[in-house]
Amino acid sequence: MLREVFGRETPKGRKIGESWELSDLPQDKSKIIDGVLAGKTLEEAIRKYPEEITGWREFSLPVPLLIKFLDCGEVLSVQVHPDEETCRRMGKGNSKTECWYIIEAEPGAVIYKGLKQGVTKEKFERAIKEGTVERTLNKMEVKKGQCHYLPAGTAHAIGAGLLIAEIQTPSDTTYRVFDWNRVDVGGKARPLHIEEALESIHFDSSSDNLSVTTVGRLVDCEYFKVDKGHQMRNCEVLLTPGQMKTLIVLSGFGTILGRSTTVDFKAGETILVPGSYEGVMRFSSESEYLTVTI
Repeated sequence: MLREVFGRETPKGRKIGESWELSDLPQDKSKIIDGVLAGKTLEEAIRKYPEEITGWREFSLPVPLLIKFLDCGEVLSVQVHPDEETCRRMGKGNSKTECWYIIEAEPGAVIYKGLKQGVTKEKFERAIKEGTVERTLNKMEVKKGQCHYLPAGTAHAIGAGLLIAEIQTPSDTTYRVFDWNRVDVGGKARPLHIEEALESIHFDSSSDNLSVTTVGRLVDCEYFKVDKGHQMRNCEVLLTPGQMKTLIVLSGFGTILGRSTTVDFKAGETILVPGSYEGVMRFSSESEYLTVTI
């Protein structure tokens, strides 16, 4: 869907499931593509101009945010990410809270979000052994424009036929607990992390976060905030100084005009706006976008 929806050039004959849009992880650091800092990593730019970029005089790196596009051609494994308390208790890993914004969804596409009411640790462990984990999960049909919040400790999986913007805390700690009984051509299953997953899942509140948001403030948690904007052709939005923000353009196109800079934008682009920036976002077509702040 990345090619069809956003016109992304993807290698022919290869399945591309993720596109990392903004990252400051040790092994994957976003690079600036234009302007006076072109070629610099996000980390390098912030170290040189911390207050100008972030809006804070003192800012602790790395940037506590990771943004991806997920192109899901088949159902993904059932996973869970630990919260901070679980990481401390187990002495490993990093906490991860995330949200999914549904950019495109084929008819009947679903996600799995949390456990059904009454599913205990013992029942879930039994389902793992029997290969029936799907029966314990909340299966939700999803549509374009929905946002789903998944705090750390929530068992989850993404179904096939979905293009998703994933906004998360920057952690690669993932415990795979069920892979739909799949095996490779050699009959070998992928490794699972059952013990860690059972320690990480919030069995007492796994079905508490089933709400869906579609307009305005989509997510407001301690790690990040996500707002959805919808503008008509020839409308303008002021970009006022204050704090760093990241724009994810979902549809449409236009131009960002500053005192000395002009940057064109279009659907599928992710733009970091420095905290000191002052300008206007001018829309040349009807457009939707997400604004992410930390």
